[in-house]
Amino acid sequence: MSRPQEPHRPFFSFGNPFRMISPKGSQLSPRLLSLLNAFEETLAERLRKLHPKDKNDVLSLPWMKSAMESLCETHTDIKSLITDLELPVTDWDEKWIDVYLDISVKLLDICIAFSSELSRLSQGHLLLQCVLHNLESNTPKQFVRACSSLDSWRQHITSKNLRVQNCHSILDNLVESLNLPKVKNSAKGKVLMQAMYGVKVQTVFVCSVFAAAFSGSSKKLLDLEVPNTILWAQAYCNLQTNVNGEIREIFSSGKFTVLKELEAVDSIVKKMYPMIQDGLGPVEVEAFEHSVSDLRTG
Repeated sequence: MSRPQEPHRPFFSFGNPFRMISPKGSQLSPRLLSLLNAFEETLAERLRKLHPKDKNDVLSLPWMKSAMESLCETHTDIKSLITDLELPVTDWDEKWIDVYLDISVKLLDICIAFSSELSRLSQGHLLLQCVLHNLESNTPKQFVRACSSLDSWRQHITSKNLRVQNCHSILDNLVESLNLPKVKNSAKGKVLMQAMYGVKVQTVFVCSVFAAAFSGSSKKLLDLEVPNTILWAQAYCNLQTNVNGEIREIFSSGKFTVLKELEAVDSIVKKMYPMIQDGLGPVEVEAFEHSVSDLRTG
C-alpha cells in the first residue's frame, strides 16, 4: 500500500521508559513474571485480532466497535492485574496517584468529545430520515423539502466539531505521560508499570485513530515507537502501520471522511441530489428508486 510521505512524530524524546521499569539486576518472581506475561500475551492477541482483513475494514463501524470493545477489555484486564498483584494502597506513591488521576481526567475529556461527535452524526441521520419521508409522497413540494434537507445534511456533516479538534492536544499530553514515574524497590510496582504502559499505548492508538476519523484530518495521527523487547510490540507495530497507512491513503485521495458508511451515504446523496433538484425524466425513475432504496439501507 502506498503512503504519502509524512514525517513521523518523535516519540521517545525523553528516553526509553523501560530503563526505569527494568533496571539492571532487577528480578521478578516466577509468579509476578507469569502474571505479566499472561497480561502481555493477551494484549498481543487482542491487537492481532484488530488487524483489518482488508483495507475496506479500516474505520468501518464494525471495526471501530471492535477497537473500542478491545480497549475496554484491556482496561478490565489491568483492573484484574492490580487485584492479582495484591498491591496495598499504602504502596502507591503519591506521584503515581497524581499521574493516574490526571490521565483519567484526560480520557474523560476525550470520551466526552467522541460522544458529542456521535450525537452530531445522529442529528445528521435524522435529516436523512426527513429526506426519505418527504420522498415517499412523490410531489414537487415534497421534493423541494427533500432537497433542502439534503443541503442541510451536507452542511451539517462537513462542519467541524471543536471538541474533537481539541482532542489532539489532550493526546499529546497522554503521549508525554507514557514516561511513567520511576519505580523503587517494588517488584509488583514494576510489573504494574509495564502493564500500564501497554494499556496506555493501546489507548493512545485507538483514541488517535478515532480523533483523526472524526476530525477529518490525518495530520495529528500518532505513530508510536515501542521497544521490540515486549511481547506485544510486533502485533502493535503491524496494526499501527496498516491502519494509519490506510487512513493517510484515504485522506490523500481527497475524501471528506474516512468513515466508510458515512462516505457510502455521501456517494448516494451526490447521485440523488441532481435528480431531485432537476426533476425526474422517464428514464431516471428507476435509477431514482434504486437510489432511495440505497439511501434507506445506508
